[in-house]
Amino acid sequence: MPAERLQKIIAAAGVASRRKAEELIAAGRVLVNGQPVTELGSKADPEKDHIRVNGKLLKGAQRHVYLLLNKPVGFVTTVSDPEKRATVMSLIRGVGSRVYPVGRLDYASEGLVLMTNDGTLAHKLMKAASHVPKTYVVKVSGKPSDQAIERLRGGLSIATDEGKRVRTSPARIRIVKDAANPWYEVTLIEGRNRQIRRMFEEVGHHVEKIKRVKYGPLSLDVPPGKFRALTLKEVDRLRTAAGQNVGAKHEAAS
Repeated sequence: MPAERLQKIIAAAGVASRRKAEELIAAGRVLVNGQPVTELGSKADPEKDHIRVNGKLLKGAQRHVYLLLNKPVGFVTTVSDPEKRATVMSLIRGVGSRVYPVGRLDYASEGLVLMTNDGTLAHKLMKAASHVPKTYVVKVSGKPSDQAIERLRGGLSIATDEGKRVRTSPARIRIVKDAANPWYEVTLIEGRNRQIRRMFEEVGHHVEKIKRVKYGPLSLDVPPGKFRALTLKEVDRLRTAAGQNVGAKHEAAS
């Protein structure tokens, strides 16, 4: 087997996402044949080399698992939380493989979260350049004007966690329930932290509820707190949406 980058090998083994694997390498927590490796460009052969991550021997690539989870409000979309809040990991039982969430969904938001141990696909989906659309239903406090909605559709400047200003990409927005506190369907091709909340705040309206109902070709179809395995067709369509070649081996978790 030809040598591959260490972060790719670690991600394929389901230990961590490729980004997290890079952090582990840089921190000196990856050993190849007993020697610490800290260069991100380093390669190894998973069939010949002994690779340890945090002291544990890598057992090689595992068959990939892909899950669609309906995250309830009050769960953090991370593997662990320093504030000891409940994470989406506590909702996944009986899968037989360690999976992790792709991207983030706010603690106060709910809906579709993709869980997988396919680090390559996860990396491609999280890259901004993938432009995989994500659709949400959003309840807003007060009714925005037509001009405000047009500003949101065209893209506008919002604040980031670092205090900078960035311009959002154009968004698809349509009203789904006209009321004093209306509901909108919002489709984005990017996923900045708290983006929808900050977009509506920028035009003077507080967001009361957010629920993600679509992620690329996937649609939310399980109750809150429950999950299901993706079908082979869904996985192939997800890979296509992310610009990845189809055909890599995977399995549907029972």
